[in-house]
Amino acid sequence: MLGSGAMAKYELEFYEDENGDVPVLRWLREELTPAKRRALGHAMNEVLQLHGVGVCATKFGKQLGEGLFEFRLGRDLREIAPVGETDSGKILLRVFCHAHGKRLILLVGGYDKREHPSPRRQNAEITLARARLRDWRRRQAPGRVDT
Repeated sequence: MLGSGAMAKYELEFYEDENGDVPVLRWLREELTPAKRRALGHAMNEVLQLHGVGVCATKFGKQLGEGLFEFRLGRDLREIAPVGETDSGKILLRVFCHAHGKRLILLVGGYDKREHPSPRRQNAEITLARARLRDWRRRQAPGRVDT
């Protein structure tokens, strides 16, 4: 599925809290290595933006309920990263998303499951993503329909 080069059908939108923090962008910039950022960016461009919530019918997604789904990336960085890159081995990245509007995907959370594999951590990340989604819904302008 990766590498199709098809035109994106969905637009990605980053959740921003009331203080202007954009947690997914912060996570991407501060916690992921350049090779992991490139791999995730490529997958989001080639898969998530092409299929939207439809990724849940593939190995790249999973419905989590309450309007939340998970975009999953598990790859061997050696397939993606240039020779000499400090990262090696497999990655397991998760991005928590919400489909809304006609072709929008809201990114509300993310974490590196390989670095933090415990079920407790995953549940905490999902709980946090749901809280952000509730906050986003609460702050939507009157008349905006969340689907």
